Amino acid sequence: MFIGVNVKPKFDKKIALVTGANRGIGFETSKQLSQLGLKVMLTAPDHIKGEHAAKELTDQDLDVIFYKLDVADKENIVNIYNAIEKKFSRLDVLVNNAAILYDSNQSTINADLDIVSQALKTNLYGPWLLCQAFIPLMKRNNYGRIVNVSSGAGSLHYMNGGAPAYGISKVSLNALTKKLASELSGINILVNSVDPGWVATDMGGKGGRPVDEGAKGIVWACLLPDNGPSGGFFYDGQIEPR
Repeated sequence: MFIGVNVKPKFDKKIALVTGANRGIGFETSKQLSQLGLKVMLTAPDHIKGEHAAKELTDQDLDVIFYKLDVADKENIVNIYNAIEKKFSRLDVLVNNAAILYDSNQSTINADLDIVSQALKTNLYGPWLLCQAFIPLMKRNNYGRIVNVSSGAGSLHYMNGGAPAYGISKVSLNALTKKLASELSGINILVNSVDPGWVATDMGGKGGRPVDEGAKGIVWACLLPDNGPSGGFFYDGQIEPR
């Protein structure tokens, strides 16, 4: 059940960027946002896979554009910022979905810290750099919605052993959400983390809930009204224990 907003069926061509969107939750989020009338920049690090995913949506008459983006590449982030600023002069919605390394084969005690560093680079530093790039543009237009796609693995309340690189990177992402929301308090830029739950994707594996259900909470956070929450950690529109 989703609370706190009344989602309208259509939106006035707001512009959204979704990372890691050639498949799974990112793809479904791009689809749902574009179905609601947003112009969506679907991004992925693989050009061929990203173009194929975008075409699947444009073939449905959805307003989707593909941009190649590796969130671990700072120069790539600068380039995509420059392209968006030049073409649109704004970005309304940023969905930091790209993530790697669900390292369930590792223990925390014996974790390879090079693997942990790799996860942090994509799962934390990538979203952080994108926020640093686009928040000034959002401030200029007095509007922004930033959604950091987290996980139950990012909750200290539920945390247990295993998957240390992934879990610690998601806890850190939730901390980034809180800090940004605090610094943006009083500005019409809302920053929230969303746990889509265990979803049947390539990363999540079989047995999870349908991907369209997992994406709904992300879309909800993308479309919050001006008086909506900021700095929260949500599952299906409900506050999740940290």
